[in-house]
Amino acid sequence: MSDAGLRAHDLVIGYETPLTEPLNFEVGPGEILVVVGESGCGKSTLLSTLAGVTAALKGEIYSGDRCLNGVPIHKRNIGLVFQDPLLFPHLSLLDNIGYSLRASGQSRDVARARSQELLDWVGLGNIVNQKTWELSGGQAGRVALARAIAAKPAVLLLDEPYSALDSPTRMRLLADVKDLVSLEKIPTIHVTHDHGEAQLLATATLTW
Repeated sequence: MSDAGLRAHDLVIGYETPLTEPLNFEVGPGEILVVVGESGCGKSTLLSTLAGVTAALKGEIYSGDRCLNGVPIHKRNIGLVFQDPLLFPHLSLLDNIGYSLRASGQSRDVARARSQELLDWVGLGNIVNQKTWELSGGQAGRVALARAIAAKPAVLLLDEPYSALDSPTRMRLLADVKDLVSLEKIPTIHVTHDHGEAQLLATATLTW
């Protein structure tokens, strides 16, 4: 469980040229900052910069008191959920979630217990041995969310993860996101072009 927030100070994102003015924001434990904007405005670039895939042009990123500038992606302790759930088709739901826990050194028993806990929470605790190719889009989205937070990341980044789903399913999943982020106290940034999603999720919004 995270006990510190995420903060950006005079952050400028882009590649060769800036995509935005300097950004300043802070996201506390259990809070959700929703970034709203049309395609191509830099929303995904912001997430890739926070994750460490893309270097910031200027400014600093902090997780608690730790400056993340120059820290490799695998050492930032960040959970990511994309539009494609990117689940392992040959593994069960339980093993999909437990994979990252085992890779981080957790015992098999601890990994399975944590995975079962999260699958119970997202309503899939009765099908833990199914393979992911058997799932509906909504079920796959729940597994991807559970996997992203299984190792208790310091920050959770959501790149329009449910945009391909029908509206009722998408809104149910976003309600799950809000509840689980609050329960686990994870600072979260969600990017979207949908103002309805922002109204449902946001502790604060950033509109481009």
